Amino acid sequence: MSNHRYHQGGNYMHPRISYPHHFSYVSSCVKYMIFLLNFLFWLFGGLLLAIGVYAFMDKLKDGNGWLRLDTVYDVIFNISLVMIIAGVIVFTVSFAGCLGALRENTWLLKLYSMCLLLFFILEMSLAIICFVFPQYMNSFLEYQFTDKIIHSYRDDSDLQNFIDFAQQEFKCCGLSNAGYQDWSKNEYFNCSSPSVERCGVPYSCCINATDISSGLVNIMCGYGVQEHSVAAASKRIWTSGCIEIVRVWVERNLYVIAGVALGIALLQLFVIYLAKTLEGQIDLQKSRWS
Repeated sequence: MSNHRYHQGGNYMHPRISYPHHFSYVSSCVKYMIFLLNFLFWLFGGLLLAIGVYAFMDKLKDGNGWLRLDTVYDVIFNISLVMIIAGVIVFTVSFAGCLGALRENTWLLKLYSMCLLLFFILEMSLAIICFVFPQYMNSFLEYQFTDKIIHSYRDDSDLQNFIDFAQQEFKCCGLSNAGYQDWSKNEYFNCSSPSVERCGVPYSCCINATDISSGLVNIMCGYGVQEHSVAAASKRIWTSGCIEIVRVWVERNLYVIAGVALGIALLQLFVIYLAKTLEGQIDLQKSRWS
């Protein structure tokens, strides 16, 4: 029997389209692709959160239950706290994506895609500022962070380990253009300090901190170098500040960094597209039911 219908008088109407009972506008491929991607990030966020909480509790135990969080810099320089915050954000957003896709919940999918879009805008804004105004970023980092990081070197073991790692990997010492002289701002390395480390720098500044034969680290290799000229000190330690060294490294690897950043940006846009596509398919399915 024909599905074509006519009004009285012979006027033609659009044919009635019938669908199989099991037909759905929602694509299983899109739905489970979003779920799988977000499930992986959900696991990563949970792992990041667990490590951060463990490190934070361990730090509280070492500090007899006391932790200084007076300013925003105390939060930024507290690596375990940064891991907790990052872990909570990744865990929550990816959970919204997982549950939104699995339960076909448009509200959660809207929240998820809006969060991704916000992250994308923030990342692009930061990238534009860094690439368009590199000298401004250099000055900002030196002015805002040098004194605070140098002062906090011995106050936070996680921050100390991070600074030592960065100085060893990038072969630098201190942060600003003053280089190794930045360490005069630390109460332990200042030349007026009664400490045995007076006028020194951390061992991570040393060119040869590890003894090849014994494999032991000579933590005293940087003692007294602040009293030497740059030429004399450069025989024992790296003398350039890390901010400038990192800037030069970024310029040398600009195409690789730009390629990775572009890849991340495209992946985010692709996931946003998938989320909006699934959201539209769910709305179509709901309209069919209504």
